[in-house]
Amino acid sequence: RPLPPASPPASLPTPLGLQSIPSLLSVLSALPVPAQTSVPTPYERRELTIPMRAGIKLFAVALSPKGATTPLPIILIRTPYSAANAFGKAELPGQYKELGEDGYIFVNEDIRGRFGSEGEFVMVRAQNDPRSPRGINESTDAYDTIDWLVKHLPNNNGRVGVLGTSYPGLLAGLAEVGAHPALKAVSPQAPMTDVWMGDDFFHQGAFRQTQGLEFAALMEKDSKVFSFMTFPKADHYDFYVGFPTLDSLARATGVTGLPTWLDFVEHPANDAYWQARAM
Repeated sequence: RPLPPASPPASLPTPLGLQSIPSLLSVLSALPVPAQTSVPTPYERRELTIPMRAGIKLFAVALSPKGATTPLPIILIRTPYSAANAFGKAELPGQYKELGEDGYIFVNEDIRGRFGSEGEFVMVRAQNDPRSPRGINESTDAYDTIDWLVKHLPNNNGRVGVLGTSYPGLLAGLAEVGAHPALKAVSPQAPMTDVWMGDDFFHQGAFRQTQGLEFAALMEKDSKVFSFMTFPKADHYDFYVGFPTLDSLARATGVTGLPTWLDFVEHPANDAYWQARAM
């Protein structure tokens, strides 16, 4: 037999319901957004030239805490986005604040073919990419980098961690493959793990025009210029809907000859080409 409905107590407080959300949002929107400041700990900045086994040299920037009384471990970030830009001053960028308080030497390195580093850049380089020198990949470059750092960077304790987010997250993960004995920790954060199944270029088979075109242009049009494409229309939908085919889009934006754009054209399916680039 159904029970009669219970009467709520007179003192029952008003629940946090939808009616309270606008006032909560107004409070949150009024809060100041913290700027990404640098950590004031004094650092010594060094520009490094690191030889690889195939004869080329990679460029890196090291930030070492001044006045350290004991040897410190190294945190390495490998990037396609300019080490000199990331570590442009003798100051630690704000996102590494907590790590800086723990005491580390920070090294930011341009990967092969980017900015200050020699060699040919290959987007999302496979471990056995035919465009790479034989036996050379991001894992071997990470190994050679770590080997040089622990031997030549002053006041390090021979222990290295690698971290990175997005593309540098992929590079951090690949540092684990055939890892150097000095590598003790890896933190791949939001890494590019499979660009066909669900990451930046395809979404389970659906080609993502915006990222495919804009990122290829950013990375392969001119490695010395760190800027996104300038669009004639501010709204990207209005821009892209004006091109009925990918070919007309590519010709209008000048990406037809870029290596990664050609990869998109030649490998629209999840074939061995993309599978070889999945982490």
